[in-house]
Amino acid sequence: MTAPATPLLEVTDLKKHFGLTTGIIVQRKAGAVQAVDGLSFAIAKGETLGLVGESGCGKSTAGRAILQLHRPTSGSVRFEGKELTTLGDAEMRAMRRHMQMIFQDPYASLNPKMTVERLVGEPLAIHNLLPRAERRGRVRELLEMVGLKPQFADRYAHEFSGGQRQRIGIARALAASPALIVCDEPVSALDVSIQAQIVNLLEDLQKQLGLTYLFIAHDLSVVRHISDRVAVMYLGRIVEMADRNALYENPLHPYTQALLSAVPIPDPRIEKKRERIILSGDVPSPVNPPSGCRFRTRCPRAMEICARIDPVLATQDSGQQVACHLYPGQGEARTSAA
Repeated sequence: MTAPATPLLEVTDLKKHFGLTTGIIVQRKAGAVQAVDGLSFAIAKGETLGLVGESGCGKSTAGRAILQLHRPTSGSVRFEGKELTTLGDAEMRAMRRHMQMIFQDPYASLNPKMTVERLVGEPLAIHNLLPRAERRGRVRELLEMVGLKPQFADRYAHEFSGGQRQRIGIARALAASPALIVCDEPVSALDVSIQAQIVNLLEDLQKQLGLTYLFIAHDLSVVRHISDRVAVMYLGRIVEMADRNALYENPLHPYTQALLSAVPIPDPRIEKKRERIILSGDVPSPVNPPSGCRFRTRCPRAMEICARIDPVLATQDSGQQVACHLYPGQGEARTSAA
């Protein structure tokens, strides 16, 4: 597996740390939450990269840092060759029409005081894309595009089901005709029967409009269905990245193997024979992550070197990239402070 030749989005050594302070009157720095700590990947135009991992691993923070909703602590984010981390607020606001986000919670992400017409038409007004007289027609066109009736434009968000609200959120993300959409767990708050409808809608819109997705999720079944490549995160870092089929058929990293062993299989005969990998312990604190490999405290195959040396994401003969001392390519691994 190789990085896209002409990427739409390039992320290099992206870090986002949230500072912690102590004291009420006199505040002192007391460390930092290392939510995202050195992500690097690229996404080609028209591609979907799935970003998966346990809750709290930094997936959503990474998506927000890419869009500069959280300004990164360090690193580079280049969109269509333009560096985003150095842009001022006005410049970044203009760039955001090309980069939109679908939020996880369709209940919290829609203003209950605004009609659907105002919600979906807000990007058109903010970026001054259409005259006021033409916005109403565009909103109705967008509603039809996501499978809703045009007359719904006069209703409020509380009048809709969860799946319908998410469709409204998707219509709003499409309003400014973006090239990249960050999908932040867009189906995790929905019923299973509705999830498939939303995923199919996103795939249809991608084919129709040539969209590029960063699809963030913790449900590996959903990610396999929609993604071209998959990156697995653990405690702020990517531990494995590969083409969809390669990762699901031959996972290399012990953490990826454990995640996939927990995915339910519809056939009870196969499910009964499958070996379930149970990880011991809890996820370490991102304030004080372990030395060396961050997964070593829960890894069933941890070695002495794992505590001293921080593995790098190295490309294997299969094309998969993995950060693990069980595989070749760790000659440039970083020595970690104990």
